[in-house]
Amino acid sequence: MTKKPGWLDRLGAGLSRLGQRLEERRRAEGESDGPGVSGPDRSADSGEGAGNGPESVPAPPTYAPAVAARPDPVAAIPWGIRVAAEAGWRLLVLAGTLWVLMKVISAVQLVVLAFVAALLITALLQPTVARLTRWGLPRGPATALTAITGFIIMGLVGWFVVWQVLDNLGDISDRVRDGIDELKQWLLDSPFHVTEQQINDIAKNLSDTIGTNTEEITTAGLQGVTVLVEVITGILLTMFSTLFLLYDGRKVWGWVLKLVPAQARPGVAGAGPRAWRTLTAYVRGTVVVALIDAIFIGLGIYFLDVPLAVPLGVFIFLFAFIPLVGAVVSGALAVVVALVTQGMFTALMVLLVVLAVQQIEGHVLQPFILGRAVRVHPLAVVLTVATGGLVAGIGGAVVAVPLVAVTNTVVGYLRAFSYEQALRHAPPGAPRVAPDS
Repeated sequence: MTKKPGWLDRLGAGLSRLGQRLEERRRAEGESDGPGVSGPDRSADSGEGAGNGPESVPAPPTYAPAVAARPDPVAAIPWGIRVAAEAGWRLLVLAGTLWVLMKVISAVQLVVLAFVAALLITALLQPTVARLTRWGLPRGPATALTAITGFIIMGLVGWFVVWQVLDNLGDISDRVRDGIDELKQWLLDSPFHVTEQQINDIAKNLSDTIGTNTEEITTAGLQGVTVLVEVITGILLTMFSTLFLLYDGRKVWGWVLKLVPAQARPGVAGAGPRAWRTLTAYVRGTVVVALIDAIFIGLGIYFLDVPLAVPLGVFIFLFAFIPLVGAVVSGALAVVVALVTQGMFTALMVLLVVLAVQQIEGHVLQPFILGRAVRVHPLAVVLTVATGGLVAGIGGAVVAVPLVAVTNTVVGYLRAFSYEQALRHAPPGAPRVAPDS
């Protein structure tokens, strides 16, 4: 009969198995540290001893889970967001630059408008100076003769308009009064059930409003005096600028080129003459179209026996320099004058004349006279005129479209110039890409 092992035997067997497991554990750790290197030796070789205890980092155990490294923050951001951020801060810098530029222009608005007006007048008069110079007249007398003649003509036109308005003011007042009486009678007989008491109340309210706002009207009059002084100053600046541009235009352009960086100077030097040709073509074409509009609409108003036919024709000529908007305003002014002086039938006839002439202008005169020199989309014209009017009033609306036309020409030339430069420096056999793609 076999003797069961006692508790001493079982304890000895358990200690033996524990020793075997500890030995296997030490062997496994020694193999993970590399062949022939034990744990104490590795600690000694790596400087992990009593003196380097706080700085030593023990290796993780073999059974610890692997931890993935975090990616670079730039790589973690999607490509589209990075592109939007890069474009966004550049747009902010550009918007800030434009805002500062507009503030500076607003501070010296009178000087800027006077200089731009001088450029437009110079573009109109410069061909005459060049023709007189070719005929043998020195440049100084040719410039003086052209400028003085042009300013005298413009002054006579302005004086004639003022004289006609003042001369016909009494007749206009009587006709306006008769027109108001006719309008009052038409309202009484109309199906709107307007009574005479309601009309009188409206007239009384208007009178009371004018009496109450006398102080505001006086302030507006004082502001009108300030505006008059600014207008006279602007006219004098325009005259002096025009004289110097006509006489020393090439020298002024050469001085401007010296301010341009040397690398960009060839492109700007080539874009300048093309921009000037575009501006000259725009001013000439606009003058011819405005003159035709003023003559034909003025003749129509004259034959319909509408008073102030000549001053209205001059206003139509001046407002024609504001594309689209100017034609509407001047045509509406002619219709209103015909309505209050001659009645509804004459106003309708004036409206037909204005619409017919403007249709001929838009579909025949402008494409034929301006041609391809000024290529601006009608939507761009409307937005440009509105922006110029908001920024600088009537003057801004006048100069906005030629500014956009010149900018369009300059940008197109610079793109073509950059394309030619790239082809010139491209290696042989390189693929050619069109500049518009």
